[in-house]
Amino acid sequence: QVSLVESGGGLVQPGDSLRLSCAASGRTFSTIVVGWFRQAQGAEREFVAAIKWSLGSTGGITYYAASVKGRFTISRDSARNTVYLRMNSLTPEDTAVYYCAADTNYSRKPGDYDYWGQGTQVTVSA
Repeated sequence: QVSLVESGGGLVQPGDSLRLSCAASGRTFSTIVVGWFRQAQGAEREFVAAIKWSLGSTGGITYYAASVKGRFTISRDSARNTVYLRMNSLTPEDTAVYYCAADTNYSRKPGDYDYWGQGTQVTVSA
């Protein structure tokens, strides 16, 4: 069992930045993927970014949706069970509930992830 908790969302203006955190607890897998997804009101849940690493490594392989590449950065703390999503140059189209999810295989499909956090609201409005 893996538990995930997102934090860091809030109300910001266009052009602002936010850093979301995903804190994990529970069992550790030899290979793990943590993905960020978002769901706007009335829309389907969509892939944002993911990071994949093996136990004992300090970095990881990162993946981004085209809509956020160059603006968002996914990273992890090597000493803690925490994954971050740094979001720059935010626009109203980034408004959504942001979720982190974990699995043992990389995918861009929400249905492929076994573990999910509760979500954190990001609202970008002038």
